[in-house]
Amino acid sequence: MIEPLYIQILAAVLFCIGIAVVISKRNIFFAFLGLELAINAANLSFIGFSKSLPAMQSIAGQIAPIFVIAIAAAEACIGLAIVVLIFRNQETIDSDEYSQMRG
Repeated sequence: MIEPLYIQILAAVLFCIGIAVVISKRNIFFAFLGLELAINAANLSFIGFSKSLPAMQSIAGQIAPIFVIAIAAAEACIGLAIVVLIFRNQETIDSDEYSQMRG
């Protein structure tokens, strides 16, 4: 059985990698990829903590990531739709170009 500490260390490393990708990449698709990696690291942390709890509390820790995954999927769909619409106008996926837009 894997110790919960090791799961939390793995989740922390994945979260840091995801945040580093979001901060460093200018391509908007890589930024979304890093954001999804950070969200999945938080889900891994939920699951890791739930393994150390009694049965009924463990179930709550395993159900929470299901809702997070559903919200992340909706966020990815809407974010991708916004990127496609902006790409039609700007013809680039560089996130620095999106800051030049005026309403």
